[in-house]
Amino acid sequence: MNGIIVINKEQGYTSHDVVAKLRGILHVKKIGHTGTLDPDATGVLPVCIGNATKVCDLIMDGDKVYTAGVKLGVTTDTQDISGTVLKECKPDVGEEDLKRAAGGFLGEILQLTPMYSARKVGGQKLVDLARKGITVERERKRVRIDSIAISGYDRAAGTFQMVVRCSKGTYIRTLCNDIGDVLGCGACMSSLVRNETTGFRFDEAHTIDEIREIFQNGRIDSVLIPADSLFPDYVKSEITESGRAFLRNGNPLRKEHLTFNGSETETIRVYEDGVFKALYNYKDGLYWPYKMFL
Repeated sequence: MNGIIVINKEQGYTSHDVVAKLRGILHVKKIGHTGTLDPDATGVLPVCIGNATKVCDLIMDGDKVYTAGVKLGVTTDTQDISGTVLKECKPDVGEEDLKRAAGGFLGEILQLTPMYSARKVGGQKLVDLARKGITVERERKRVRIDSIAISGYDRAAGTFQMVVRCSKGTYIRTLCNDIGDVLGCGACMSSLVRNETTGFRFDEAHTIDEIREIFQNGRIDSVLIPADSLFPDYVKSEITESGRAFLRNGNPLRKEHLTFNGSETETIRVYEDGVFKALYNYKDGLYWPYKMFL
């Protein structure tokens, strides 16, 4: 079994939980997820199966879209509503002031990695240190925020939603916290849904229970997305008879090993008898293996 299944991760599951459950349902060992979602977060989690695990890193590197619920006037140690409250006040913020504060985070910014995160410092996860009451120095990471759309603002309650389009590595709860700091009242994230990652959308996602039913009904192929669908802009070529052994051994290919008749192109998708096998990059008169899906 090879391909990508888009999971709608439910609240309470870690990304590793999803992988473990799918191994049991699908009876396959080679499965990888494409980026950690907090247990309280829900939404799009592409899971790669079989030779599609080769594209896990490419999916993780793509842009994301989130919908976050935000509560003004509450600051917590985890930067979300589940944490210990550090500071609380009655906010009185105008909607235009809120939008102006959020807009100040557009573009490339340096974001301080939160202590309650899976990133490691000195070989230890920050979250493990935080749970022991230890705070360490962290470097600020460069991330990119393309858009923030504010909706549903309730001034009296100090609550709103925001849809954020951003680069990989962006902590949405840190963004919520930082907007609260700019406003002077503090803020924390009250909910989080990932709507999209690297083009995989919520409307094509399935819960674990739905995948179990689909598999039991013999329809798992209907939800498996082929790995080559990630590379629609690359030229497609079949391998010629003379090139089969070169391909199978992961060797460089010459033009006569390929069926396409175009001029040199930077990256090509290579197929054998219609089955996607590899990505090759052109350099110095040869095509060199980039990613193999044998």
